[in-house]
Amino acid sequence: MSVALGIEQARPREEAPPPLTRQPLFVRFWIGQTISVFGDQISALAIPLTAILALDASALQVGILASLAWLPHLLFSLPAGVWIDRRANRRRNMIVADVLRAAALATIPVAWWLGALTIWQLVAVAFAVGAFTVFFDLSSASFFVALVDRSQYVDANSKFSTTRSLSYIGGPTAAGFLVQLLSAPVAIAADALSFIASAVALRGVKVPEPEVERNGTNARTELAEGFRYVAGEKVLRAGIACTSTINFFSFFVFAIFVLYASRTLGLSAGLIGLILGAASFGALAGALIAPRVGRRLGIGRAVLVGSILFPAPMALFPLAHGSEWLAGSMLLAGEFLASVGVMIFDVNQNSLMVMIIPQAVRSRVVGVARFFNYGTRPFGALLGGVLGTAIGLRPTLWIAVVGCLLGAVFLIFSPMPRIREEDIA
Repeated sequence: MSVALGIEQARPREEAPPPLTRQPLFVRFWIGQTISVFGDQISALAIPLTAILALDASALQVGILASLAWLPHLLFSLPAGVWIDRRANRRRNMIVADVLRAAALATIPVAWWLGALTIWQLVAVAFAVGAFTVFFDLSSASFFVALVDRSQYVDANSKFSTTRSLSYIGGPTAAGFLVQLLSAPVAIAADALSFIASAVALRGVKVPEPEVERNGTNARTELAEGFRYVAGEKVLRAGIACTSTINFFSFFVFAIFVLYASRTLGLSAGLIGLILGAASFGALAGALIAPRVGRRLGIGRAVLVGSILFPAPMALFPLAHGSEWLAGSMLLAGEFLASVGVMIFDVNQNSLMVMIIPQAVRSRVVGVARFFNYGTRPFGALLGGVLGTAIGLRPTLWIAVVGCLLGAVFLIFSPMPRIREEDIA
């Protein structure tokens, strides 16, 4: 099967590496990223609160602020992937991106202290941080291969997803406390410091990185190679089509969930927050069990199962009715189970992508994948809002659930369900 997938032939088995928790370089990198993702959760709350509380922003301005954070993924993923593939030192790229993200965020509390903060500065910072994040993430995709032994890809991705899930649980609470104690603009400084911590951690993670292949082609040709690789690799193509479909329709839900819960179901803001926070434990559970599911079912079949387990429980959203207790319980169950499913899907698919994409084209191929996977999100959120207004919130949620489930069709009719990790060793 490895030949059909365009994957290198199996290498001779080497002595098993020590557990990741006993590898100092991995642990250092993991700690730095953990601090960073917790910081991200602070800014996710503090930046819009700064716009609302400090600048009295309108709903339109807050919407623009939110959309600008995603726009760089659509604009820069393709050229960034080509640029990164031409440079050997991905770790340096990541350090520079961390420092620039910290600097951009630091301008917010400084401008606030000086009485010069404007909504347009917030918009510019959100866009800049999003752009530097693209460069960091695409560089990280290649650096990951140098840092982690191939036999431990799934375990490493599970650990990263676990700490990300913990940040979803504890991050908003910490953010709320900091905003209340220090004010929203000052709380953003905590995220700036988290990027500095990530950069410091990366400075000590020195590993040999793969050499860059100099073939003399121009950027346009190399970008075309990335598209051709995706088009010709059946498993990767199916995974991107599935993920893009799920992202597009799930952002219908993202756009209208709070509105539906509050206005249609009559739930209080406190209860909605409790539901979202408690459901994050589902993401933690999913991240922890994802490697076991991949080993038991096979990594490809685990991706397929996750693509169904993620959207299927969201059917509880439009079905929710009755008392506040009953409706809230249905939303909580749907959020919890969907969070388990999305982690099974993400951990196994991310690990599979690392295994099958050649190092020489890794960043540009990941950039193509991100262009489609992330690029659908703002359009899905926009259409979800439009449909929610035009046909109602419950019908829009049903469309979202059915649309997300259609993503699994791309996997079913591909080699994905038959792939096991040992087939692509």
